[in-house]
Amino acid sequence: MSQKIYVDNAASTPIDPQVIKLMVEIMENHHGNPSSIHSHGRKAKSIVEEARKKVAKIINASVGEIFFTSSATEANNTILMRSVKDLGVKTIISSPTEHDCVLRTLERLKSEESVNVIFVDVDHNAEIESATIASLILENKIHGKVLVSLMHGNNEVGTLLDIDKIAAICRENGAYFHSDMVQTIGKMEIDVQKTPLSFISGSGHKFHGPKGVGFFYMNAENIIQPLILGGAQERNMRAGTENSVGIAGLAEALQLYAIHRSENVAKVSLLRDNFENQLLEKIPTAKINASGARSRLPHISSVSFDAGEKGDLLIFNLDIHGISASSGSACSSGIEHDSHVLIAIGHPSQRKTVRFSFSHFNTLQEVDQVVEALLKMQ
Repeated sequence: MSQKIYVDNAASTPIDPQVIKLMVEIMENHHGNPSSIHSHGRKAKSIVEEARKKVAKIINASVGEIFFTSSATEANNTILMRSVKDLGVKTIISSPTEHDCVLRTLERLKSEESVNVIFVDVDHNAEIESATIASLILENKIHGKVLVSLMHGNNEVGTLLDIDKIAAICRENGAYFHSDMVQTIGKMEIDVQKTPLSFISGSGHKFHGPKGVGFFYMNAENIIQPLILGGAQERNMRAGTENSVGIAGLAEALQLYAIHRSENVAKVSLLRDNFENQLLEKIPTAKINASGARSRLPHISSVSFDAGEKGDLLIFNLDIHGISASSGSACSSGIEHDSHVLIAIGHPSQRKTVRFSFSHFNTLQEVDQVVEALLKMQ
């Protein structure tokens, strides 16, 4: 197989050619520092502010509620750590299937700030009971303010959270609500006026923008202080010279995806469904993790395979065949173990999981080739 096939879009996406064109034009012609007051600086500043307007419009936020960062990891760290410091949060309710940048931050807050961290149980589909969130808020709000931090779409198995229901529960019970929306921003319509959220985070390279740039939304009712100190960039919220090229690329990519959302989502859904239908028909022992979830992300398919010599080497064999996918297992010191997400949903440790994730740049022919390669490995 001479053609390389990329089906790891939940990890990172190829940059849209239109985004590349815009970024190259800015790099070639607009190199000023956005904090400088001369014409070059003012132009760079206008590029950043135009990008801010684009992002705000897409999620129906105010321009002053959008802040750019180096990544969603930085955004999540900022939101969680400064909410404890500045909003008086004493309890954080989360889940064991969150991204590591959330889980590790919660570990630090628990050990260094004595924050009460509660992880709600998830079922085998990585779903939670919304009623549990309501009862936990009520039980813990007597000790101080409560923050609920739950990702919108799980990056490993694709389970979608009922964001509207959780947001309503938090609002009704006086809790802050933060959602890591890295896998859903762009792919799903987000309207912060309809869905009351305190904070959300996103990352450019997940929706065909550049790496190294992210953003967060902070509801104007919830004012936190910066995590990174220095200059007065980002309206004193995030010090450091703005990555004007990356910020422009992020906003352009998000706008492009929003414009073509329905057709893009329809295509990735078709690719994923075609892939799963073929796979389950031709490899009956294969199983789709979290397939029973009420709602799943359109682009992620987490597949569990029987163990065995070939199963252990699936990722390597796929790579040899020119196919880039992602393992659901991790290796540490030569000992293989499931990821924290797979452990949380009770995935049998003797089986091997591979995550395939698609974009609208993939084709049905590529899906056929991936299935063909997997058949050879059984």
